[in-house]
Amino acid sequence: MIPALLAQIGLPVLLRAVGAGLDKIDNPVSSGAAQAIRAVEAAVGDGTIPPDAVAQANRHVEKLAELESSDFRTALTEVNTSLRAEVASEDAYVRRMRPTFGYIMALTWLAQMGAIAWVIVADPAQANLILTAMTSLGTIWSVGLSVLGIYVYKRSEDKRVAAGDLPVPGPISALVRRVVEGGKTAR
Repeated sequence: MIPALLAQIGLPVLLRAVGAGLDKIDNPVSSGAAQAIRAVEAAVGDGTIPPDAVAQANRHVEKLAELESSDFRTALTEVNTSLRAEVASEDAYVRRMRPTFGYIMALTWLAQMGAIAWVIVADPAQANLILTAMTSLGTIWSVGLSVLGIYVYKRSEDKRVAAGDLPVPGPISALVRRVVEGGKTAR
């Protein structure tokens, strides 16, 4: 996704943004990098680096964006294929994997919240320590809940398709469609 953004904004804007960001960091290495970037930006601005060289750099970034888009498209195709295989499977466990995962997530969440509530009630002096420790689990919960959200979304879509309804275009469907079509956006 980053190369796609870079391809749209171009090298001069990127240099200005990165240089400004590095200027904000209080470190000799970042200060030196910011100075070097400012020198490159000045060379682009005064023509020391010719415009055709900048255009060539922009084309390179566009090519990187195209390659990344292709990789992302392949990954989405593989995920879609595996979800379709799961839905079509005759194996009862494979078909029930999404609800099983949902129940496991719910029970784990309940156990964690129950344990936290118990500690807060039973030993209030430890409440701050427990709540701080709980924030460390934020990343793992966000991954698990994201997977569960995708499962729920896909199951809802499966039910619409099974009922004969057309899939309702939503922001996720539009994003996936844009990525699969190579990054084209409707205007």
